[in-house]
Amino acid sequence: MNSSAERKKIHLLQSNNSAHYVFADHNMVNTIVRNLISNAIKFTADKGLVNISTRILDEEIQVCVRDSGIGLPEDIVDKLFVMNGSTEREGTTGEKGTGLGLVLCNEFIKKNKGRIWAQNNNGKGATFCFTLPRA
Repeated sequence: MNSSAERKKIHLLQSNNSAHYVFADHNMVNTIVRNLISNAIKFTADKGLVNISTRILDEEIQVCVRDSGIGLPEDIVDKLFVMNGSTEREGTTGEKGTGLGLVLCNEFIKKNKGRIWAQNNNGKGATFCFTLPRA
């Protein structure tokens, strides 16, 4: 993701350097994280910020990807993780987005007994979080 971020001069920040372990499929988790970071970069303007954080919640690990981008219109938040949700949007430099990546993320997270959600940050970007069972 670094090359995409560098093109837009977006700062990628990992705010937690601790190792956290989950009980989940490695390839699925990699796909989820890559998709969320890619989307954050896509919808963040030049010189923006994408922050990736993790934390322990009892029996789960929570991962959040927060961006300083264009945010989420309230009318699509409930449609983000379902097929036929009609969430096609362009990124800040015309990048195409179909929303299918988030549907796939939702399916992968369900298969690994986790949860995913999104929130608008009052016009200051969006945050996508998911949990997976703690190992």
